[in-house]
Amino acid sequence: MQVSEIGLGSWQTYGHALQDAQAEACIDRAYELGINFFDTADAYAGGEAEKVVGRALSKFPRDSYVLSTKIFFPNSRGLSRKHLFEGCHAALKRLDTDYIDLYQCHRYDPGTPLDETLRALNDLAQQGKILYYGVSEWTADQIVQAADIVRVHDFQPITVNQPQYSMLARGIERDVIPVCEREGIGQVVFSPLAQGVLTGKYKPGQPLPADSRAADPKQNQFFKTGVLDAYVHDQVPADDHLLERVQRLVPIAQEAGLSMPQLALAWCLRQTNVASVIIGASRPEQIDQNVAASGKALSANILSRIDQALEFASAPTM
Repeated sequence: MQVSEIGLGSWQTYGHALQDAQAEACIDRAYELGINFFDTADAYAGGEAEKVVGRALSKFPRDSYVLSTKIFFPNSRGLSRKHLFEGCHAALKRLDTDYIDLYQCHRYDPGTPLDETLRALNDLAQQGKILYYGVSEWTADQIVQAADIVRVHDFQPITVNQPQYSMLARGIERDVIPVCEREGIGQVVFSPLAQGVLTGKYKPGQPLPADSRAADPKQNQFFKTGVLDAYVHDQVPADDHLLERVQRLVPIAQEAGLSMPQLALAWCLRQTNVASVIIGASRPEQIDQNVAASGKALSANILSRIDQALEFASAPTM
């Protein structure tokens, strides 16, 4: 299955922080610019995000886009056969569609036997309610266990993993990407801009920009209103030292002929196992800027200087 290198997500925005018309304008612009991958989840805004995304996409031919949603939350109901079937049927209604292109397990469920989860997903695929399935934020060991069960039972295989990945959150490079490459699983990554930190708009020693996600109580998942608190993944503190390191990327982006967001997205896409980076957008013009990162190659010198600026040991390009 082919997806655009830039995908549009709906976490913390559609059905929650934005008016529906504003969200639809973003989706329309993304589609117009060639984005064909749209990601949502039943947990986003209590299911309202799925409704918004489904309504906005309904005007386009169904075979012209890839619709992705996820299941696990809410209420920690997990990945039992009952929850998967009931959750899938409910998502189909909210999305107002006959099938889901990509159905992902939003987290790993230690309370349900893994073969039960995979059998249920295989059955949903055989029934045509989902076309492909994947996982999100699973460890390498969990992915290996699942892949082994798939082989033993000849289930439809896992297609995709959706982890967090950015210049500041590189954990999947150690073991998740190698495992997924071996198993034929691609990555569609979220938070490639580190919740906006990698845009460079948060300056050390300065107040939060009034129009930023961090200053919006409806969207400040990783931030406290008024004070940049912590970028929580991989225990990386979003203090002034981190923001100073991010500012070192500004001349590197300029030399590469890219904006800061474009540099961050192109950096993720340098990985051959990364099929798509999922962006968020509250304004159509943000999509115009971000989509330009697709197809941009970064030289070995640029990649090395990024590592030096952020004080990371050089990581391999895969």
